[in-house]
Amino acid sequence: MQDNIIVFPEPPPGETARLVTPALPVPLTKLVGREHEVQALQALLLRPDVRLLTLCGTAGVGKTRLALEVARLLVGDFVDGVHVVSLAPVSDPTFVIPTIAHSMGLTESGLLPLLDLLKTSQRDKQRLVLLDNFEQVITAATLLVELLEACPDVKILVTSREVLRLRAEHQFAVPPLALPDPQHLPDERSLAHIPAVHLFLQRTQAIKSDFHVTTDNAATIAEICLRLDGLPLAIELAAARINLLPPQALLARLTSRLSVLTSGARDVPERQRTLRNTLAWSYQLLPPQEQRLFQRLSVFVGGCTLEAACAALDAETTAVSVLDGVASLVDKSLLHQTEQVDGEPRYLMLETIREYGLECLQACGELEAVRRAHAAYYLRLAEAAEPLIRAEQGQWLDQFEREHGNLQAALSWLITSEERELALRFGGALWQFWRRHGHLSEGYGFLERTLAGSEATAAPIRAKALIGAGVLAGELGNYAQAELLCEEGLRLSRDLEDLRSITTSLWMLGRAAYHKTEYAVARSLVEEALAVAQQVGSSWEMTHALDTLTFIAYDEGKYEEACMRGEECLLHARRAGDNKAIRNALFILGLAHFGADSQVKGDTLLEEFCALARAAGDERDLAWALVFLGGLRTCVLDAGASGRTLMEEGMMHARRVGDQEVIVCAGYWQALDAFMQGDSPVARALLEECLTVVMQEVSHRKLLLVLCLELLGEVVTAQGEPVWAARLWGAAETVRTSTGLSMPPALLIIYEQFTASVCTQLGEEAFQAALAEGRGMTAEQALTARGPVTMSIPIPALLPSPPPTKTSSYPSSLTAREVEVLRLVAQGMTNEQMAKQLVISPRTVNTHLTSIFGKIGVSTRSAATRYAIDHHLI
Repeated sequence: MQDNIIVFPEPPPGETARLVTPALPVPLTKLVGREHEVQALQALLLRPDVRLLTLCGTAGVGKTRLALEVARLLVGDFVDGVHVVSLAPVSDPTFVIPTIAHSMGLTESGLLPLLDLLKTSQRDKQRLVLLDNFEQVITAATLLVELLEACPDVKILVTSREVLRLRAEHQFAVPPLALPDPQHLPDERSLAHIPAVHLFLQRTQAIKSDFHVTTDNAATIAEICLRLDGLPLAIELAAARINLLPPQALLARLTSRLSVLTSGARDVPERQRTLRNTLAWSYQLLPPQEQRLFQRLSVFVGGCTLEAACAALDAETTAVSVLDGVASLVDKSLLHQTEQVDGEPRYLMLETIREYGLECLQACGELEAVRRAHAAYYLRLAEAAEPLIRAEQGQWLDQFEREHGNLQAALSWLITSEERELALRFGGALWQFWRRHGHLSEGYGFLERTLAGSEATAAPIRAKALIGAGVLAGELGNYAQAELLCEEGLRLSRDLEDLRSITTSLWMLGRAAYHKTEYAVARSLVEEALAVAQQVGSSWEMTHALDTLTFIAYDEGKYEEACMRGEECLLHARRAGDNKAIRNALFILGLAHFGADSQVKGDTLLEEFCALARAAGDERDLAWALVFLGGLRTCVLDAGASGRTLMEEGMMHARRVGDQEVIVCAGYWQALDAFMQGDSPVARALLEECLTVVMQEVSHRKLLLVLCLELLGEVVTAQGEPVWAARLWGAAETVRTSTGLSMPPALLIIYEQFTASVCTQLGEEAFQAALAEGRGMTAEQALTARGPVTMSIPIPALLPSPPPTKTSSYPSSLTAREVEVLRLVAQGMTNEQMAKQLVISPRTVNTHLTSIFGKIGVSTRSAATRYAIDHHLI
């Protein structure tokens, strides 16, 4: 079928974000009769004023196939390519944004709502997004407007049976295929090129290679296409019967079937009735056992395995008989077979056909019973997998991702049917999947709904659901709710003496305390969690407890302890085979070794973290690895350009996944690098930009805020603003004191050198007064609390700086970064283009240009270009 001849590749295995947009679905046959529509749609999508285009048309008219062809042809016209999102398995409008975001490799981290994360990741993209099958989630249409407003170079192509009714929308009605004129039939050769006939021949010849239009069958074939109103899906369903019925018999059956089935609702369009009648005709030709199988397979969303298909039938049905029936339905184009990553065949039903199957199931009174069997199968699967996920996590998590549509459908049915206890069992078994694959809001929302009024549910079931909901709430950054849920779950688990649940709830409560910087409370809770985990002997629970204890020790400046805890954490993570936990341990252990002054060991660990993140396709982890590896190599190991390259690559990945926290970390490292290069204006601009983001939205942790405030104080000291510097340090000190944050030794030496310099310049009394003023200020107040500007003072000698040859090798005291910017100016790039190339903001580019123009004594880009040429910089 033209809607059903696209192979949607299985996504590669991976736990979170993937590095590349999945390839466009591969068409297995040539698109027939759509040349005019393809050209018209290409022209529309290339117009600047067309941002949202909806392909409208009845079911089976070929909207998906047409949209995919247009998307394929336009890949080269969009810098960031084309991204296809199938919404066919989605029936709940609240899942639209999560589905789009996850298809782009975005996962929730609790820092931003998914819509904001999606906006951030696509803000600088020039991309076409194809959303297929939007009609069942039409109320989510307004969210597309929000996305387009936030992402000026993104365009959206939608396929839907219903228009979206948005002001920004341009509509394109997809007509049926062109038909022959029954009063003036052309010769056989010309008839074969009429689109509807051409499609019929293409599909029949795929089944019967010697089939051709002849003088004897030409009128019959034309009449078949006319009877089917040129609908591609109807034509292909009919063509699938050519082995069983020759054209004349096919037309006779089709005609009589349609005459019987024309008494449908009068307000249904004729073409819709034609398709329904064609489906009914195909269905009626099935033997009873295949009709029953077809009905029951329609409950599966996004396809199913043979095992799942057997589960939808009664216990007496054998796998062999199901396989035979499935194979027959594939032959008749009512099912489509694909292969999963593990080689197991998967059977998909086109959404239009699935809807008809559900109607048949409803009509025979078995819909509820089959939905119950469907939900029971996936509940058994989830509960059987739960204890195995820790040991075989990749296999099970990937399988659950493939079954995501079925899991959603089963859970929705349980809620609608008020099967509370079953729903809570399901949620308790699935929360680890939701957490690991980034479906945080979905999982938390489901558990929140099912927990409401669940006090009478059996304690073991309720405890597990409470703790799962608490962990998901914590991952979303809602630590107050996480504490409430986990405290109740912990109370029930203690009564039940369920050690695993006790460990998990204590660990999450400790994490909540850690993120509130209540380190003593956090340490106590997590140490208890570790002690219980050791009783259980579970590497998974021990790994998570040790990971949190390592972070606590690191933030407290206890680097030797952090190294010890981190090594133990890494050992258990490797033993558990938990790839994500291994990466987490490598990251914090690498930082701990840098803090403990064992930089070579730290660099080696971070390099392994980077390699594993890249191999796993985890773009968020890769961003963190590259930014910290590049920052530490540049600012601690004097790696220079190679370190900056890593940081810039990390920034690119961070922007793609919308991770604001790592973007701010990168900004901090870049500011420190610029300051060490003697470029205080750029360092200041970067830090002010970082602080703006930190104070608005980015982090529940205070460390970034403190580091940026302290470094900004050092930068403005060098610019001759000592009073402001002291106030910034005072505000930072308040945060450090209230949270127990420690300062790394290397930064402490530099900080003390700067504060001593400012104290000498201002005098002890004035310095202490300014410091006291800062202690009483919020970060926002300190940022605007500038004092009188004095003469700039030299940067203290203890601040690491690059070798003299690097700073003196360029004319006019230009830094290496400024020379890089100047070369891009000479290439004719705009500020926005340079910002994208260098992975910085246009504001920072402007700061660079102001500094460059001042140093070389020019006021125009052309003069700057001449300077670059004259001084052999390009």
